[in-house]
Amino acid sequence: MSTVSFHISNLLDKMTSTDKDFRFMATNDLMLELQKDSIKLDEDSERKVVTMLLKLLEDKNGEVQNLAVKCLAPLVSKVKEPQVETMVDTLCSNMTSDKEPLRDISSMGLKTVIAELPLSSSGLSLTVSVCKKITSHLIGAMGKDVSVQLEALDILSDMLGRLSGALVSFHSSLLSSLLPQLTSSRMAVRKRSILALGHLVPCCSPALFSQLTEHLLTELAKDPPTSMTRTYIQCLATISRQGGHRVGEHLEKLIPMVVKFIGVEDDELREYCFQVFDAFICRCPKEMSPHIATVTQLCLKFMTFDPNYNYDDEEEEENSMDIEEELEEESDEEYSDDDDMSWKVRRSSIKCLETLINTRRDLLLSFYSSVCPALLARFKEREENVRADVFAAFTSLLRQTRAGSSRRGLMASSESTVSREEEEEEEEEPGVVMLKKQVPVIVKALHRQLKEKNIKSRQGCFSLLTELSHTVPGALETHIPALIPGIVFSLTDRSTSSTMRIDALSFFHVLLLSHPPQAFQPHMQVLLPPVVACVEDSFYKITSEALLVAQQLVRVTRPPGQSATAPGFDPRPFVREVFPVTLKRLKATDIDQEVKERAISCMGHLVCHLGDHLGAELQGVLLIFLERLKNEITRLTAVRSIALISASPLKVDLSSILPETLSVLGSFLRKNQRVLKLATLACLTALVTHHAAGIKPAALEPVLSELPALVDESDMHVSQVSVSLLTSLSRACSSSLAKISSSVLPCVFRLVHSPLLQGGALAAILDLLQALVLSKTSNLGYSQLLKSLTDPFHGSQSSLIHRQSYQSVARCVAALSSSCPSETPATVARLLQEVKSPGCPESARVLALLCLGEVGRSGSLGGSKEVQGVLLEAISSTNEEVKTAASCALGSMAVGSLKDYLPFLLKEISSQPRRQYLLLHSLKEVISACPASSLSPHVESIWTLLVQNCECEEEGTRNLVAECLGKLTLVNAGQLLPRLKQQLRAGSPLTRSTVVTAVKFTIVDQPAAIDSLLRECIGDFLKPLQDEDINVRRVSLVMFNSAAHNKPSLIRGLLPTVLPHLYRETRIRKDLIREVEMGPFKHTVDDGLDVRKAAFECMYTLLDGCLEGLDVLQFLDHVEEGLKDHYDIRMLTFLMLARLASLSPAAVLQRLDRLIEPLKATCTTKVKAGSVKQEFEKQEELRRSAMRAVAALLAVPEVERSPSMADFANQIRTNADMASIYQSVQGGEGGAPGPAEGMDIS
Repeated sequence: MSTVSFHISNLLDKMTSTDKDFRFMATNDLMLELQKDSIKLDEDSERKVVTMLLKLLEDKNGEVQNLAVKCLAPLVSKVKEPQVETMVDTLCSNMTSDKEPLRDISSMGLKTVIAELPLSSSGLSLTVSVCKKITSHLIGAMGKDVSVQLEALDILSDMLGRLSGALVSFHSSLLSSLLPQLTSSRMAVRKRSILALGHLVPCCSPALFSQLTEHLLTELAKDPPTSMTRTYIQCLATISRQGGHRVGEHLEKLIPMVVKFIGVEDDELREYCFQVFDAFICRCPKEMSPHIATVTQLCLKFMTFDPNYNYDDEEEEENSMDIEEELEEESDEEYSDDDDMSWKVRRSSIKCLETLINTRRDLLLSFYSSVCPALLARFKEREENVRADVFAAFTSLLRQTRAGSSRRGLMASSESTVSREEEEEEEEEPGVVMLKKQVPVIVKALHRQLKEKNIKSRQGCFSLLTELSHTVPGALETHIPALIPGIVFSLTDRSTSSTMRIDALSFFHVLLLSHPPQAFQPHMQVLLPPVVACVEDSFYKITSEALLVAQQLVRVTRPPGQSATAPGFDPRPFVREVFPVTLKRLKATDIDQEVKERAISCMGHLVCHLGDHLGAELQGVLLIFLERLKNEITRLTAVRSIALISASPLKVDLSSILPETLSVLGSFLRKNQRVLKLATLACLTALVTHHAAGIKPAALEPVLSELPALVDESDMHVSQVSVSLLTSLSRACSSSLAKISSSVLPCVFRLVHSPLLQGGALAAILDLLQALVLSKTSNLGYSQLLKSLTDPFHGSQSSLIHRQSYQSVARCVAALSSSCPSETPATVARLLQEVKSPGCPESARVLALLCLGEVGRSGSLGGSKEVQGVLLEAISSTNEEVKTAASCALGSMAVGSLKDYLPFLLKEISSQPRRQYLLLHSLKEVISACPASSLSPHVESIWTLLVQNCECEEEGTRNLVAECLGKLTLVNAGQLLPRLKQQLRAGSPLTRSTVVTAVKFTIVDQPAAIDSLLRECIGDFLKPLQDEDINVRRVSLVMFNSAAHNKPSLIRGLLPTVLPHLYRETRIRKDLIREVEMGPFKHTVDDGLDVRKAAFECMYTLLDGCLEGLDVLQFLDHVEEGLKDHYDIRMLTFLMLARLASLSPAAVLQRLDRLIEPLKATCTTKVKAGSVKQEFEKQEELRRSAMRAVAALLAVPEVERSPSMADFANQIRTNADMASIYQSVQGGEGGAPGPAEGMDIS
């Protein structure tokens, strides 16, 4: 006998002891043994253990019984199938026993076994056979007495909730046995039957779902007694919520029935009816559309349903002056009636309204006219829970008003100009306009509630007002006097909980951030004491929030930009009260990390804005900052605060801490913490800029020695900030620059020659070079810097320099030359010589041309004939690189000297067809870079020339002409846009495609004068979507995509007319597929692929900016087709599916079964053995992309209820290849969760 078997045998012997303690300890030891992964039982031991544990379930001692139940859980996975079946048989027969304790413990045992049955495919056969056994016993138990019935229904709910998929063959018999239970005389049986039906619905067949729905309809049609009607309606609500979209097919029959029962005088029945509507709105948004008006009317009617209470007294109180006294009276005589259930009707109707608001943003304006006033009127609701729901519903309305801008913000690029446009657009939204009109009513309704003793009400008020401040910043400015008493009350009331005070402080902080400082100044005497008291509070969370508020109050005391001597508000009382308490928190070392950081930040703002009132205390505070700077935990906050203080307009004297601060900051540049590095560089820049006089060159050495390592292309932002610091040093402390030519400068030049340099980093380097030249430092003169920039292009390694760096160096040379005008003529002469010299390396000639262009951009070259001749000669060169550079140079020079170069350029374009493409590039540069005022006199001549070239056979040239036309239209949109429209009507297919492409270039991603004109005529420019020429349709789709991406507001109103044409282009057309013979092989060519790709790209873009205008189910039909299309299109549709899973999960769930098949096909397809490497790579990328879509689908709540999704998830988990792909797309390199834990479909 093995050691394990012997040990188990000993334990089993002890379990038969007459001493209950022996039995308890032996059972406990057995449980610990069974929980070990390593334990393996032989057949005999298995049988003995199972028999003994089942016997112990009948033990006289309750604790032993409970332990025996706990042992069943690990035992399920340790014993073979026959033993599990023995356990189940015994437990099921015990369940129908006459002894109640045995029934209870056996049902607990069955639940334990069900919870442990394996879901993986290897253990699925055991799960199915055990479930069938349990189910047949449970169905038999339904006919027994009520207590057995209740236990059976409870277990059945558990089993269906976890293992419904394994019970498909039993679904029909389960339904047949559950439906009669709905008519039971016992309410508990009916409720548990409804719960079990709810778990059955998600995985049952459509036929069974229809049978259940028809049964409910039939029973309801018989007008049963009210108690039965309640049960059927409650059941309908449950299966609607659980069954999802399937209930949509029966909606037309169900809605009139539910509306009829709302008319019955029974509060609970009405509550259930509204729950049904709630489920319908959530699960079947499309099918519910025709009934929304009916449901809204019913909600509005019943949200005021309070037949036993008269609100007139309260309305009189609202108009009374002595609010506080009447508030006391009202709370003393508050109405209460335990039998009154009308609050349930009000609550369910308001929750239904909230669901409606959350799911139908497209109806926002109608909500503002109908729902908003009704909700405002219910702010006086007497029942606390219902009032909380009213606040929640109104907060949802505010959130939906704000949602438009945030959704568009997702797709907006990082440029500030775009976000400004989006904000402007949001401000103009009718919803916001309507909300602004309601603000006085909201404040009037809330300001009394803010002083009520009821905490839940006040929290609801603060939550609502916070959301209002975020949605319409500044809207509460005129109402601040009405809100302040409520804030002060919540901060000072002794009965107020700490959570309430934190909520009040949090709202006050948002209010201060979103409103001008002047609005709060008259109230500072009232506001300050409670805030100071909160800073001194013993609970760290209150202190932390109060310090944030105090920091904002500094801004109120002396708003940014207001000089220290400006008349008006006197800050001295503020400093007297806030400074001591903040200092106390700043000095303390034994407090919470968050409080430490906020105390440093608050004191930083105090010193920055009000340092002139601190007097002798100031130096002590600065020394504490220095201490905090040396502490690893607080150093980041301290760096930011010192940066703030050093840039203060009060010119705070930092001389006492400056040398040591510089030394510590220098050491931070070595740290690996990027955020700290960036904050340190910003702080150093502020110190050097504002306190240069107090800095000795020697003090900067620790900083300068660390800079070379930071100027590197691996982190462009850190490099940019480091270069900005060098620029500040050059301007303010030029004496410290002596050593940089050998240390930092080589790194800067390496960065200039990097292909990654652009934008802010390049601009910082240009500033630095100009500052260095002007600093007149001995070894950093014009000629040395110029030599360092251009030398690499003359050496043997010049062929390795990336093309992007030519442009960067040219801009640096131009920046140097603009700083030293006296050196420019000699530099230009040398550059011309290099271009003309045939022996000069190609790289040097290309650079010289680009430098000439950049120098000429400033207009310093004038109309030199020599330069023109050299450029024309270079454009005719046989070398492609030289030709392109000459074209860029010509465009740049024309920008600098329009009257000298533009006529010459236009003449050359007309007379030199072979050079036309390059010369058009030059013209594009002119149109893009010149201000409209300079170009205006030349518009006609440029337009005429471009129109003549609209029909050029070469597509590349046509695209250039289109870009020039589009950008030229921006110069004088009012005159030129109608001409483009005319060309569209009159021209050939080539002209039409050029004009449509030109329109694409008029739609820029920032506000422009042309926007209003485009809005009027964009419909005409989208008509080519119906053109018979396939290329015109393709470019129209590209233009539409550009509009949807950059200016979605242009095309939102046109979606109903445009979408049918867009969807038509997503279909595969057989007439566009042809076979081409290539030697012995036949190759299939699809001429419609590019158009389809453009159409799917448009669809993807529409998800970001125009989701409200799409019928998502119709959209998904075309996505589904795309999942079976060409490689490129499938990649796009996988992305779309992942986006839709987060944007519109309800619609995706409706189509889930149809979407799974193509995903499964992609994930399981294998490439033929003899295929080329590219085929394997493409298939691998497809599988990864499909798996990303699957991961997004699995993140949707309730997705596991779909049997097909559950099967596929199981397949992924059990297939090693698919599991590894899933794991990699889920977590990348950073330790992804295993498929089993990342995708629990239980």
